[in-house]
Amino acid sequence: MYYVKDIAVRFGDRTLLDGVSFMITPRDRIGLIGINGAGKSTLLKIIAGEKRPDEGGLEFPSRTTTGYLRQEFELNETRTVIDETMSCHQEALKLNQRLELVSHELTERTDYESDAYHRLIEEMSDLSARLEHFNLSSLEVETVKVLKGLGFAETDLPRLVSEFSGGWKMRIELAKLLLQQPDLLMLDEPTNHLDIESIIWLENYLTDYAGTVIVISHDVQFLQNVCNRIIEVENGRASDYRLRYSKYLEEKEKQKAIQIAAFENQQKDIAQKEKTINRFMAQANKTKMAQSMQKLLDKVDRIEMPVESLKAMRIKFAEVPRSGRDVIRVTDLSKSFGAKNVFHNITMTIERGDRVAFVGQNGQGKTTMAKIMAGVLAPTSGEVTAGSNLAMSYYAQNQSDLLDLKKTVLETMEDKAPEEMRSRIRNILGSFLFSGSEVDKKVSVLSGGERARLAMASLIMRPCNFLILDEPTNHLDIFSKEILKNALMDYEGTLLVISHDREFLAGLTNKVYEFKDGAVREYLGDIEYFLEKRKLAGMRDIETKDKAGTTVSEQGNSKKSETEETRKLRKQIQQIEKEISKLENELSLMELKLMDPNFYMDPHFAETNKKYMQLKDTLDEKMVQWETLSFELESL
Repeated sequence: MYYVKDIAVRFGDRTLLDGVSFMITPRDRIGLIGINGAGKSTLLKIIAGEKRPDEGGLEFPSRTTTGYLRQEFELNETRTVIDETMSCHQEALKLNQRLELVSHELTERTDYESDAYHRLIEEMSDLSARLEHFNLSSLEVETVKVLKGLGFAETDLPRLVSEFSGGWKMRIELAKLLLQQPDLLMLDEPTNHLDIESIIWLENYLTDYAGTVIVISHDVQFLQNVCNRIIEVENGRASDYRLRYSKYLEEKEKQKAIQIAAFENQQKDIAQKEKTINRFMAQANKTKMAQSMQKLLDKVDRIEMPVESLKAMRIKFAEVPRSGRDVIRVTDLSKSFGAKNVFHNITMTIERGDRVAFVGQNGQGKTTMAKIMAGVLAPTSGEVTAGSNLAMSYYAQNQSDLLDLKKTVLETMEDKAPEEMRSRIRNILGSFLFSGSEVDKKVSVLSGGERARLAMASLIMRPCNFLILDEPTNHLDIFSKEILKNALMDYEGTLLVISHDREFLAGLTNKVYEFKDGAVREYLGDIEYFLEKRKLAGMRDIETKDKAGTTVSEQGNSKKSETEETRKLRKQIQQIEKEISKLENELSLMELKLMDPNFYMDPHFAETNKKYMQLKDTLDEKMVQWETLSFELESL
């Protein structure tokens, strides 16, 4: 059991957490939720040992191992992806390195009867026994498996870490953390930089995880699929619901209704008693009775009326200038990156008043098309024509990462504001929850949610009639997502939004473009209409593909090719199993010799030992091949 006891955190006269207590049981899958700024990340840092509370503490069993996915981290960018990820197995790698040195030294030495030689023999035996505990060959297989699960291709593994974006570096950090298998695994918004396939893989991984998991996420479906318990941080307190997310919502509504009824009944009772007291106070012979009744009334515990958070974003877009009828026209557009063709000969027109959603599997070209429309990327061929009087604003998928970390919140806004808006900067920041001294904070100290709010605030200052939003809900809490959606519903310009969030898209758009296999198909309706037409249950069905490149609904058509691939894999596995068996027999015979103390005096010992180590290395390689092929077969 893990105990979080009476945690309190204060910043000046502001209390962030006030006596938070709960117990964590083994194999819990806890979703830590609450609005941005409620104290979720602070609480998680305290549990991870990254921060000390002002009051309270933790009671964990001795030797508890913890793992925490930070928002900021450092990787060795001169290493390859596989080497940097394998560095999390530091103890095993050091043991293996030492074993190789000892083995090499034994093959070079001839003083077989010396004490130093015998000490090396003993050390080699000890190192071999300790390495068997780690099973280095299986660690490499597991590392590759996790990296692939998080979206890396086989060809990515030998590439340098420095070649990847921040989102992909976060995946490397996440892979290292998962591979360490801590008793208490804590993840702060792990899905922000993952595509649908990687999110589904992570959900399955966490469901089967042997330890305890605490996760902060604003992805409702992720919370529903992973967590069996919800802890909501609100107004400095933590409310514990040992329920799935959907059941938590139902229970919270029930409790809210009960609290409202209790509040209203108590208010009626108080009003009646106050009326009686006032009447008695007017009568001299009943003054003492009235005073006694007043004392009793003063001691009553007042029930508070449940209120929605008073601290919420208030988004209002600047006045929309009128554009021409055709906002943007794409003609025979193609885009390639080297040999990779993303899409070809695409033609589409977005007209004034259109509210468009781009959907499709990750990597099919949604973001690429948005960047070309915004003028951030050049097409390989084709033409993009902007309509008359076009005023465009583009919110990139990594918009919050593009902020200058050295500048303050206020300086960031001043840099972005047109002259006519400069007098309104502080008011706009206030509506995005940056007030008072908070505007003087450096961007570097802001949380992910705060950076997302600042990026959005700087965007809406400029009057625009064509708004492009690429995954705008990343880092926003569930409540803020709803506020953003309501603001976009009132936006009078032309809208293009890329999102995999079905709840966010529902009712927001009137046209859907699906990107698939280098082509684009148009659907004249909202996301629900699109899903119905495609006979899909949800957004995940659009984006999830099997290894053969088909959607889940198309798998039935690929059974023949899968059977041929399966047969081929089975044949390879059987051949490797024969080779492994042969190697194990040879090693067993040699180990019988090595067990004889007199054998170490044999002048041929060094040669035999060298051959033994070579056979062991070969066996390790064959085991890696066998496990990799077995994993592929299992996946099919």
